[in-house]
Amino acid sequence: VCKENSLFKSEARYLVRRKDPTLWKQVLREDNQYRRPLIDQVIQTALPETQDPEEISVAVKAFMDADLPNSLIELLEKIVIDNSVFSGHRNLQNSLILADIKADRSRVMDYINRLENYDAPDIANIAISNQLFEEAFSIYKEFEVATSAIQVLIDHIKNLDRAYEFAEGVGVDVDAGVDECVESAIDMDALHVEDEIPPLTPDVRSQRSSIIVCHGDLIAQETDVIVVCSSSKYLFKSICQAGGDSVSTSYSQQISASPNAPIIIVESAGKIASKMIYFLPWEINPDQSILCKSIEDFVSLALEKAIEHKYRSIAFPAMGCGGFKCSIQLISRSMVATVYSKLKTNPMSVSFVIQPDKKDIYDEFKKHIDELQPPPSSIILKAIAAKLGKGTIEVEMGDITKQKVDVIVGSSSSGILREIIINAAGKESRMSYDIELKSHPNSVLIAIPSGSLPCKRIFFVKWEPNDNEEILQQSLSDLISTVVQNVISHNFTSVALPAIGCGKHACSVDIVVKTMVHEMKKHLIQRKLSWTVKFVVNDNQENVYDEFCKQVLTTEDGFHEATTYQLPVTWEKSAEHKTRFTLSTKVHEYQTIASNFDSAMKGKYTEVIKIERIQNERWYMQYLAHTKDFRKRLNMDTEKRLYHGCPEQAANTIIEDCFNRSYAGVNGTVYGVGVYFSSDATYSHGYTKPNANGERCMFLSRVLVGKTTKGNNKMKTRPLGFDSTTDEKHIFVTYHDAQAFAEYLITYK
Repeated sequence: VCKENSLFKSEARYLVRRKDPTLWKQVLREDNQYRRPLIDQVIQTALPETQDPEEISVAVKAFMDADLPNSLIELLEKIVIDNSVFSGHRNLQNSLILADIKADRSRVMDYINRLENYDAPDIANIAISNQLFEEAFSIYKEFEVATSAIQVLIDHIKNLDRAYEFAEGVGVDVDAGVDECVESAIDMDALHVEDEIPPLTPDVRSQRSSIIVCHGDLIAQETDVIVVCSSSKYLFKSICQAGGDSVSTSYSQQISASPNAPIIIVESAGKIASKMIYFLPWEINPDQSILCKSIEDFVSLALEKAIEHKYRSIAFPAMGCGGFKCSIQLISRSMVATVYSKLKTNPMSVSFVIQPDKKDIYDEFKKHIDELQPPPSSIILKAIAAKLGKGTIEVEMGDITKQKVDVIVGSSSSGILREIIINAAGKESRMSYDIELKSHPNSVLIAIPSGSLPCKRIFFVKWEPNDNEEILQQSLSDLISTVVQNVISHNFTSVALPAIGCGKHACSVDIVVKTMVHEMKKHLIQRKLSWTVKFVVNDNQENVYDEFCKQVLTTEDGFHEATTYQLPVTWEKSAEHKTRFTLSTKVHEYQTIASNFDSAMKGKYTEVIKIERIQNERWYMQYLAHTKDFRKRLNMDTEKRLYHGCPEQAANTIIEDCFNRSYAGVNGTVYGVGVYFSSDATYSHGYTKPNANGERCMFLSRVLVGKTTKGNNKMKTRPLGFDSTTDEKHIFVTYHDAQAFAEYLITYK
C-alpha cells in the first residue's frame, strides 16, 4: 500500500522502528524498484527523528551489509554532521570517516577537520594503510601527537623540510647543528619534543641489578638525578635551555668559583623533570685503556654522589656515542659494567637513556644488560592466595605487564611504572593515553586499551604520595574504591595492582600494604564480589612481598560476610532487566516528586513530561554499602535528597554507570573536583540542555554528604577527615562514585 501510494515516509519510519535486520535486508535488495525513494526518506526523515541508539545501529549495519557506501555516507552525514543527538557518537564518527575512505577519499580530510570524537589512533593507521598520508598527518597534528606526525612526514610523505618546519612550529627544539643533508630521518639527538617523546620506554631490566635501558629524552626523565656530560655542547646547551635561567646561572656561578671542580650539582628547574642535575666534564682519548678508565671514573663519581645524597634513581646518556663518535661497544660495555659493579653494594635504579632513532646504540646497551640476567632456572616465582568471601586475593612476585587478568592498574604519579606499562602495551595504547589525558586532564581514572598486553584494559589512577600518615591512608582508600567502582562498571572480574608508593616514592610499606589489602578485603566481602585480585610486587622487593603475604593471610582483621540488603518495596520486577520505569501520574510516588519539583522550579519550566524510577540494582547495592559504613562511622544519618542537572546523553550514561567522577571538571571545579549536587533545583536546571524536542533532564538523587567542609578549586579529593565539600549553602560535592544514587529522572520542558 505504501509503495502504491508513494507513502515512503511512513514506510521508512516503520522500517526504522521495527529494528528488524531481515526486513532491512529485504527492502535494500538491489532488485527492489522502490529502494531509492525509500532510502531517501530513511535518511531525510525517519533516522533524524529517532532518539533510539539501537534504531541507528541497526540501520547503519543494514546499509553496510547491503554494500551501499554512498548511501551510508549520506545517512551518517545526516546523523553526525547535521547536529542530531548522536552527533558526538564515537562509533558513528568512525563509521563516517571509514565509509569515505572506502567510497570517496576526496571528503576524508574535510571530516577529519570537522569531527572531534573519533578513534584517532585507529583511523590514522587505516589512513596510512590506504595511502592517505596527508590525512594521517592531519589527525596526529589535530590530536597533538607530534612524534607520530613527524614520523608520517619523514617515512611516508618524505618531506624533511616540512618535518623541520612542523617540529619548530609545535615547540620542538631543532638544534642548529643538525645536518640538513640527512635524507632518511631527523637527528633525534638534536630534537626535543617536550611532551610527545616518552620520558621512559623501558624494554630491558636486570633481575639483579635494577638497570634499564630506554628510548627517550634525558630532560623528561622523572628520576632523582640526571647526569650531563658538560663537554658535550649539544647536550649541555639543550639541558640549560630546558632548565632556564635558574640552571644556567647556578652552573655559571659554581664553575666560576671552582673551574676545575670534578662535578657541578644544580637543582632542576624549568622543563626538566628530575630533582637534580649532575654536570661532569669528560674528555675523549684515542687510547682505549685510558678511555675506558675515564668512563669508569665518570660513572663512578656520579653514582657515588647520588649514593651520598641518598638518592634512589639516576639517568645517564650514552656519552661519547654522538658527536665524539666513540666505539659504541666500548662505551656501552664500560658504562654498564661500572654501574653493575657499584650496585652490588648500593641498590639504585639506573637508566641509560637513548635517543629514539639510535637503534644501534640501544641494542648494544641491551646486549650488555642482558648478560647480567640470571638463567631462567634461577628465577623462582613466588605467589600465595587466600579466599575472601566469594573472591580471592593473590600476592605474586613478578611483572605486572604479564598478568592475565581483565584489568591491570597503574598510578599516574609513577612515571616509571606508567611508561613500563604503556611501552609494553604498544603505540596505540600510548596514543589513547595521550588523547584521554588531554580530553580529561582532571580525570581520577584514565582507562585505555590493553594493546599487546594479555589483559583487557589498563587503568591509570590519579594518586599522590603524602608524608602525613592519615592523608596517605585516605588517598590509598580512595584509590582502591575508584578501582573497584570502575572494575564493576566494566563488568570485569579480575584485576592486578602494583605496590603503590613502595618504590621511588618510598612511602611507609606498612601503611601502604595494610591499607590496600584492608580496603580490598572490605570491598570483596561487603559487595560479595566473585573476583580474583592480584597484588604484584617487583622481584627485588622482598620486604614488600612479605608484608603483603602477612596482611592477606591474617585472620585478625575481623572481616565476615555482609548482611543481605533489601530492595525498595516500590521497585517493579522485570524479566528484561530494565533499569528505567516510568511512574504513573496517579501514584503517590509521582505526585510527591512532581509537587516538590513544581515548588522549587516555579517559572522555570512549563510541564513535566515524565518521571522515571531508576532501578540499577548493582549501583543501589554499592550505595547501601556506603550508607552502612557512613552510619557506623558517624553514628548519624547524613543522607540528603539533592538535584543533579545534565544533558540527556549524560543522563543515559549515568543511569548505566553511576555518577562517574572521571568526568569531574567538565562544568567547573569551584568547590572541588567531584560530582556536584544541589538542594536548589533552579541551580541544577542551569546545567541541563534541551534535546531536539526541547526536553531537559534532572536527577533527584540520594546523596551521602557525611561530614562536610567548605570546598575550593584546589581540592582534587575529599579533605582529610571529611566526606564531601560544600559552598555552605546548597551545593554539595562528592568524591566517591557510589556516594550518591540517582533515584529518579525527571524529564521536563
